[in-house]
Amino acid sequence: MLHTVNPRLFPEQIEYIVNHAEDTIVFFDPIFAPLIEKLQHKFPTVSHYVALCDKAHLPDVDIANLTDYESLIDDQSDEFNWPELAEDDASSLCYTSGTTGHPKGVLYSHRSTVLHSLGSALPDAFSLSIDETVMPIVPMFHVNGWGLAYSAPMTGTKLVMPGPKMADGEVLSDLINSEGVTMTAGVPVVWLMLLEHLKNNDIQVPTLDRIVVGGSACPELLINEFDELFNVSVQHAWGMTEMSPLGTFNKLKPRLKQQSEKEQMSYKLKQGRIVFGVDMRIEDWQGQEVEWDGHQFGAVKVRGPWIASGYYKQGESIDDKGYFDTGDVASVDPHGYMLITDRSKDVIKSGGEWISSIELENIAVGHPDIKEAAVIGVPHKKWGKDRY
Repeated sequence: MLHTVNPRLFPEQIEYIVNHAEDTIVFFDPIFAPLIEKLQHKFPTVSHYVALCDKAHLPDVDIANLTDYESLIDDQSDEFNWPELAEDDASSLCYTSGTTGHPKGVLYSHRSTVLHSLGSALPDAFSLSIDETVMPIVPMFHVNGWGLAYSAPMTGTKLVMPGPKMADGEVLSDLINSEGVTMTAGVPVVWLMLLEHLKNNDIQVPTLDRIVVGGSACPELLINEFDELFNVSVQHAWGMTEMSPLGTFNKLKPRLKQQSEKEQMSYKLKQGRIVFGVDMRIEDWQGQEVEWDGHQFGAVKVRGPWIASGYYKQGESIDDKGYFDTGDVASVDPHGYMLITDRSKDVIKSGGEWISSIELENIAVGHPDIKEAAVIGVPHKKWGKDRY
């Protein structure tokens, strides 16, 4: 079973999740050797450490039972006999980095992983095939690179891995052009850096067809400039670790492409339509399902074959209908496009009115002189301690 670990977490969090998962073998990039050397004595269940390099580049550190990857596989056969596995057996484990308490583990089965790969590869989602070359700018610890580590090989899609410089505009543009990348995926801040590098150095990316963004709302400026300057489509996707992760994908329906540019943009800024395999409902604060009219919003709840029923070693976290509460607040329009308005913990209440911090942030970053913005509610003396 594969457990991907986020090396950017605090050492105390890494110690917690390695021990909570009861990991036995740790594979690591040599750049993290000092971190492993420091923490190894706090991992009682780990028996072996493997540096992802050859013997000549094995880091000079004091790590018990350390070997290099190339030596590990050197005397092994090039053939592989696939084992017989039950589809509900565990295949991989990812931990969420919640804002409170310890990270929570989400355990995926072989069945859920295969179904998610099939659903995410569909034409109205990632649209993967042997004709595509994909460069995921999402770490493997982030839900196995948004599932692309599975869906790309499954469909014969070429994978380009950017390595540790995944936020370097020069490295990314060089890889796109040298490898013929057609699709890439990551958070908006990465694409802002790439956009700035391309513009400042008068570089084109002729093979690049589309950029998939997730993790946070995409600024309208980013969508417009990639389209107008580079003929690249920027498409929203939405999901979370507990969803394997894909839940929605934004691809315009043919009838919407006949609308004005302004009207089309209003849809492009949304998180998209539900992908096959995900069942979603939007509930108000009383637990009643709201109409999909694009105006009413509420808590986003989901269920499906690749959506977690609970957290590892913590039991189920679903309601009596089998729905998982994502913690997001959203509306869905009559065309089926979802718009995330906020996280439930971040919605601002002022004088009885609910205000979306995300909407305010999007308005701010729409200004040409603002690259990033964060809206935070603070208590107001007029509205009282529970008003903002």
